[in-house]
Amino acid sequence: MTAQLIDGNALSKTLRADVAARAAALTARGHKPGLAVVLVGDNPASEVYVRNKVKACQDNGLHSVFDRFPATLAESELLAHIEKLNADAAIHGILVQLPLPAHIDSHKVIEAIAPEKDVDGFHVANAGALMTGKPLFRPCTPYGVMKMFEAHGIDLTGANAVVIGRSNIVGKPMALLLLEAGATVTICHSKTRDIAHYTRNADVVVAATGRRNILTADMVKPGATVIDVGMNRDEAGKLCGDVDFAGVREVAGHITPVPGGVGPMTITMLLVNTIEAAERAAQA
Repeated sequence: MTAQLIDGNALSKTLRADVAARAAALTARGHKPGLAVVLVGDNPASEVYVRNKVKACQDNGLHSVFDRFPATLAESELLAHIEKLNADAAIHGILVQLPLPAHIDSHKVIEAIAPEKDVDGFHVANAGALMTGKPLFRPCTPYGVMKMFEAHGIDLTGANAVVIGRSNIVGKPMALLLLEAGATVTICHSKTRDIAHYTRNADVVVAATGRRNILTADMVKPGATVIDVGMNRDEAGKLCGDVDFAGVREVAGHITPVPGGVGPMTITMLLVNTIEAAERAAQA
């Protein structure tokens, strides 16, 4: 068996077309959706992510503001800038690119963003509301993964799902969304004694650790759906995920590639969250 590929690029195109239509409708009513992206310092990976986010906005009819600051920026200055964006009616979403320089408390910065503009879904108000199934915004990467399941008709009701990774950005919210969809969820992490014991019985595995080959073919149940959220480089410097793709695709039923899987979906769901924020603001 060779697994069916879950193509994030193709699904993104469909969802972005919907975003563009909704953005055009809002703009026609005088409510052009706006996203502010804030970058502090010169982390090369962050620069690429930010550039892609800004371009995605422009390509789909959203107004985008890119605020760039040196790594020496004081925490108080960044907080003051966020306060200004919170008060700006033309901005519906605020995204502060992580990681931030060591002298800035990222938790404090995220909490400074108005919850109704927290399109990353990281604010404690949204993270807490996710627990009750009523968040204003779902975090972009897990939200994108849920759209992939939906698009490929993967039934999560009663499924055994394993999430490898427990970050606040992917692992924990992913587990909550799977739980909300009716799956029985296990979270594995760096302290889990025998990850394979859990994954071999899983109908769905989401790998989100940032560690190459954490999931190999012998750890996967035949026909399982495998979602690879990881972003790593192999010995040749080529982009790869957390999953041993070549081996696992011969066992799994569905699998996401890296690149071209979850990555494009993350930015797409950021656009979806921004449109939702703009639509709420327009109604208000």
